Amino acid sequence: MDTNAGHGRYGYSALPDRPVYDWPEGKRLAVYVGLNLETFAFGEGLGAELAPGGPQPDVLNYAWRDWGNRVGAWRIAEMLDALAMPASVLVNSNLYRDCPGLIEAFRSRGDEIVGHGRTNAERQGTLDEDAERALIAETTAVIAAQEGRPPAGWLGPWISQSRVTPDLLAEAGYRYLLDWDHDDQPTWFATRGGGRILTVPYPQELNDIPAIVARKETGRQFAEAIVDAFEEMLEQSRGTPLVMGIALHPYIVGRPHRLRPLRQALRHIADRRDAIWLTTAGAIADHIAAREAGPR
Repeated sequence: MDTNAGHGRYGYSALPDRPVYDWPEGKRLAVYVGLNLETFAFGEGLGAELAPGGPQPDVLNYAWRDWGNRVGAWRIAEMLDALAMPASVLVNSNLYRDCPGLIEAFRSRGDEIVGHGRTNAERQGTLDEDAERALIAETTAVIAAQEGRPPAGWLGPWISQSRVTPDLLAEAGYRYLLDWDHDDQPTWFATRGGGRILTVPYPQELNDIPAIVARKETGRQFAEAIVDAFEEMLEQSRGTPLVMGIALHPYIVGRPHRLRPLRQALRHIADRRDAIWLTTAGAIADHIAAREAGPR
């Protein structure tokens, strides 16, 4: 084992040592919702499990996930409309084929569309470089054709990256990625050829899959964690700008017994919109890029 191995993407930077800046209107806490809209293969491939899966076709878990696109996502859209909250919608490109009208509904809300691979039945980090480049290209082309422009941001299916994923994304024209939960502020990653790509913090704690599926938290416990994190980060942000993301999956938090406490938690945040920047991941990335391009 090489004990000196590293990723070479960014250097160490202690939060208290960094420059202090503001988000728009002098706000210090940026909050965004990352809504994962995903599709899965029937009878094969990967997928989160409500219960240990049996032999394929694993109808129990496939149907549990499919409910999210047929019912849960629409309930979440209604909730976000009622709260006047934007979302960054992380899209498997096969959804345009598998669930016609679903992504279009979020487009009509004005939500940001973020690349999230073709399907969550696969991991991109297991592919060789040519196959991974092809996956990114195919996803980008499908979204661009449907939305009229390519996505600016990317989240890998299953938060899966190879050693060259940031390079491939930068070379494909992506401006930011969401896979790394290593900081509470955006970070520039070095890419090959002297390039760079921005990372926007994406949560793994305030994420319903690790919280509810893995740690077995209840919907109310997850909602309480969102409120506690929000209040603590709002207080901490008096001294430095921070990003708070909330990662949601319709087949989990779209369920009625989880949707009700989630709505209460998001309403708590929405009621404080005067004190925060309620935004999207793409707008956060744009603000950082504009800040570096203009006067400080």
